[in-house]
Amino acid sequence: MTISKAFTNRCLGDVEVHDVVDQAVEVMPIAGKRVLILIPDGTRTAPIPQMFRLFQELLKPRVKALDYLVALGTHPPMNDAQLSKLVGATVVNGRVGDTRVFNHEWSDPATFTTLGSIPAAEISELTNGWMTADVPVSLNKLIFEYDHLIVCGPVFPHEVVGFSGGNKYFFPGIAGPEIINFTHWLGAVITNYEVIGAGYTPVRAVIDKAAALIPKPTWCFALVVDHEGISGLYFDTPQEAWKAASALSAQKHIVYVDKPFRRVLSVLPELYDDLWTGAKGMYKLEPAIADGGEVVIYSPRINEVSYTHGKLIDQVGYHCRDYFLKQWDRFKHYPGGVLAHSTHVKGLGTYDAARGVEQPRINVTLATGIPEERCRRINLGYLDPAGVRLEDWSGREDEGIVVIPRAGERLYRVRRMQAAQPAR
Repeated sequence: MTISKAFTNRCLGDVEVHDVVDQAVEVMPIAGKRVLILIPDGTRTAPIPQMFRLFQELLKPRVKALDYLVALGTHPPMNDAQLSKLVGATVVNGRVGDTRVFNHEWSDPATFTTLGSIPAAEISELTNGWMTADVPVSLNKLIFEYDHLIVCGPVFPHEVVGFSGGNKYFFPGIAGPEIINFTHWLGAVITNYEVIGAGYTPVRAVIDKAAALIPKPTWCFALVVDHEGISGLYFDTPQEAWKAASALSAQKHIVYVDKPFRRVLSVLPELYDDLWTGAKGMYKLEPAIADGGEVVIYSPRINEVSYTHGKLIDQVGYHCRDYFLKQWDRFKHYPGGVLAHSTHVKGLGTYDAARGVEQPRINVTLATGIPEERCRRINLGYLDPAGVRLEDWSGREDEGIVVIPRAGERLYRVRRMQAAQPAR
């Protein structure tokens, strides 16, 4: 049974959050066990310092060991200073006292162990025929040093899986490259336009099937948050906690507008250090942009496309899905996660292979520290960030021109919009 406290019209108080965690600790059979908690990195809005304090207070005295693993996916590792900010306690050499805080070392093949595979026939069924392939399932072998695994993280609309959270902290959070690339490309083929905020998606189905191979008890604290605080906290299995949290996220994190925007200044918060993470400023606005409209991603402090994947993106560029599908032999050797990111930033579009002409539905422009030459080379527009004045954009909603502050967390949709149906 789910243990929870949630509201649509206010945030939880500290005592209410404490009580949910306390009740959850009481029902988990973790006495004398070794426990590993998976947490997000610094690119997610989440009250991890608050949750860390509660776990140290309520959970740690009951267990043999309590450690944390940052579910990086393929994001850059965090140093001690960054980890200290993340958990709200001083981290020295990856430790807070005798509690260890690990980075997921995704770039080291020795990190992983294979749990099994999902056969092609089952993949075809799970994905409604979008994909048919055997998918190897590998995970960070650190999990085998613990008796119980706990996920703690927020739930938001998400471009690959529909809503983030739950078992996504295992896949891609601490997963090997095969299933990361498969699930990201699956989401890209279905398209962000269709997937984001769509509830239980084929990508989620694959992730849950992979999670069924984890040979350890798994639990989840799923949070629904924004910059004002925690609206909901749910404890249960990862599937059930995510299900409840995503229902509240759909109410809290999706903004419906009466008519599509013509031009948007998408102002990124300081959560994002590169376009790879900051591209949420495009993903979550795409469904609300009129055909032929424009998203301007504004963040002067971002000067890199991707600290991890930048060289590959320079080779591939940013393109719509069909650009890759209609030239698959040319691009099939690139990681699916890189191709997926490319299509998510570019958005819906068409590609005429006979004429070699790509036609995106909307235009995406960078007003960042990334130089104009590089923007043009990777097939994105450029706007000098020094020339952007917020007052020039504000108060022009009647013209279809809007400023979105702290872009990347709320999903925007047009009310009663009929979703586009991508061709197979």
